[in-house]
Amino acid sequence: MTIDLTEDEKHCLLTEAREAIASQLDGRPPHYERPASVTERLQSGKSALSVPCGAFVTLHRGKNLRGCIGRMIGVRPLEETVRTMARAAAFEDPRFPPLRRDELDQCKLEISVLSPMERCADPRSVQVGVHGLYLIHRGYSGVLLPQVPVEQGWDLDEYLDYICRKAGLPPGSYNEPGAELYTFTALVFGE
Repeated sequence: MTIDLTEDEKHCLLTEAREAIASQLDGRPPHYERPASVTERLQSGKSALSVPCGAFVTLHRGKNLRGCIGRMIGVRPLEETVRTMARAAAFEDPRFPPLRRDELDQCKLEISVLSPMERCADPRSVQVGVHGLYLIHRGYSGVLLPQVPVEQGWDLDEYLDYICRKAGLPPGSYNEPGAELYTFTALVFGE
């Protein structure tokens, strides 16, 4: 399944993600506004915003990561998932303190809309920069979005080893019996 979004829909999701964070910082209910073109697509059933799919929201402050949280599998409409993940990335990422009001204007948001996951029978078939990885093994799990190895300059071996480390496992664990490696793609866009 491929998720196609118009430029207006992408802009709408980014605006709603920012509003979800700002409203929580301000202690007020969120006020979401959609362009007429997005409302028309939703009403006609052509918009992907109403389709359940996984998504991640990433906050960058300058070149530094400031928060990133998402859902691998879509259980709620994309629009709702993005709003929820934006708040989670800003306030619930355990690697960072909750976002402060004075930081929001310094942050850029990035959204990754995920395809369904597929079991990866051959780790050598993973395409760096195309496939995200999700590893489950020995009660541990880890996920890396497709853009991460490109941003880090990793080759395939480094990418496969890092997904193991991300899951709290030794490098090469993806090859062990019982390891479950999944791939997915993502439509990535940001401010």
